[in-house]
Amino acid sequence: VFAVSGFLRVATGFDIGLSTKCVAIPKEMGMCHKIGYSEMRLPNLMGHTSMAEVILKSTTWQHLAHTDCHPHVRTFLCSLFAPICLDTFIHPCRSMCVAVRHSCAPVLACHGHPWPDALDCDRFPADEDMCLASLTKEHKYLHKVLPKPACQSCPAVEEFFTHKRVLEVFCDSNFAVKVKLSKKRPVFGDPEYNIECQVEFITQGSLLPYETQNMIQQWLLINENCTQRMISALHPMVYLLVGNIEDGIILVNQVYRWQRRDSQLTLATHKWRYHKCL
Repeated sequence: VFAVSGFLRVATGFDIGLSTKCVAIPKEMGMCHKIGYSEMRLPNLMGHTSMAEVILKSTTWQHLAHTDCHPHVRTFLCSLFAPICLDTFIHPCRSMCVAVRHSCAPVLACHGHPWPDALDCDRFPADEDMCLASLTKEHKYLHKVLPKPACQSCPAVEEFFTHKRVLEVFCDSNFAVKVKLSKKRPVFGDPEYNIECQVEFITQGSLLPYETQNMIQQWLLINENCTQRMISALHPMVYLLVGNIEDGIILVNQVYRWQRRDSQLTLATHKWRYHKCL
């Protein structure tokens, strides 16, 4: 049983006849690997007729998939760009499209793109038809709802500060995460990044370190204009991202450049363990 079978609503589909063929999902489509199947129909549901076209058009969406803006964003996109090789085409349900659009359109807007007409949710079938349905109700019960990173204006990178000032900022913050950024050579399309995160502290009791790491990685992908400013083509850069969680939204308020010679940040993070805020 393939992984997406849980999304299926039972109904009758339509016969696609002999007009399509099954092909392996190409390695360039990383967002559609490990989703429960390895072969796709071509032409796909976006009307792409060649593998070159599929790869070219899907690369602009890989970045959105990596932000995890919605739990089903990869399922939604891959059902269109790399539909599973069954006897019928299975569209995403309209409800899934609406849910993904609600969560992911703000991410596209952050990058200066509107939600595209090609993914107009009205073109997809209602839930009572055969389609991939969103499991949002079950999802809320199975997973705790984590704060979401927001699209925001970039905080200025601070390079000159004292450890006492940093401790004052820590006292007003929920988290501080040390981030190492470097550029990867893109296999295809847009630049990609290596993002390594190490949590220095979290005052938000319900969050675990790995959850905070994931959320900061998402913040860096969503606010790509900030990431590009911080990154160097020559060597990895290290920063401390400090911020708050307000109304379920993660906001980064301060960015400190962590230089090798810089003892002030090291001193601040060591002293924080014993520091009493006023």
